[in-house]
Amino acid sequence: MISQNLKNIKAELPKHVKLIAVSKTKPVEDIIEAYNCGQRLFGENKVQEIVPKYEQLPKDIEWHFIGHMQSNKVKYIAPFISLIHGVDSTKLLETIDKEAAKNNRVINCLLQVHIAREETKFGFDRDELMSFFSNKQYLNYNHVKICGLMGMATFTDDFAQIHSEFRNLADLFKIIKSSYFSLEQYFSELSMGMSDDYKIAIEEGSTMVRIGSNIFGNRVYN
Repeated sequence: MISQNLKNIKAELPKHVKLIAVSKTKPVEDIIEAYNCGQRLFGENKVQEIVPKYEQLPKDIEWHFIGHMQSNKVKYIAPFISLIHGVDSTKLLETIDKEAAKNNRVINCLLQVHIAREETKFGFDRDELMSFFSNKQYLNYNHVKICGLMGMATFTDDFAQIHSEFRNLADLFKIIKSSYFSLEQYFSELSMGMSDDYKIAIEEGSTMVRIGSNIFGNRVYN
């Protein structure tokens, strides 16, 4: 089932869109099945889950941290993480920078922007983000590379609203790209879209979709 689901999704994704297979709560065996189909990008949202999976699984896997990152847990993933999607504060950026330096690494990060109407979502608001860049704060970090933006749309059946939220984030990405990273190829990722809304996200310019249940089936939470 996993193999077929993965093939079906990959067949419909545009070539420029990266697929992050969200393997949270799923056993190593499920990840291996996806791995054997050629999948190399996997996303987890809990430090206590991603670390043992990293230790057990092949080292050519690129691990993406897609959940809310707590500053005191960065040190556990700093040695190996490929991309942290949900960087939602300057305090967290500072911590990532320090832990990356300890590991002699530069860690790729996406800044999370609050685009949904739900208060439960994390992220910079538009004004905070523009201030962060206009004040040149992004130049303060030697061991962090800001590669783009990430956002989650409101969980709703109103497709027009989802389109609007993703479009607003894409417009913000273009403004920041042209104003501060016009010569930097690495600022190129717009992570938006999950199992329920990734097709809308792709229409609005997503370069990276985070899909879990459509690949691995529904999750059972303890």
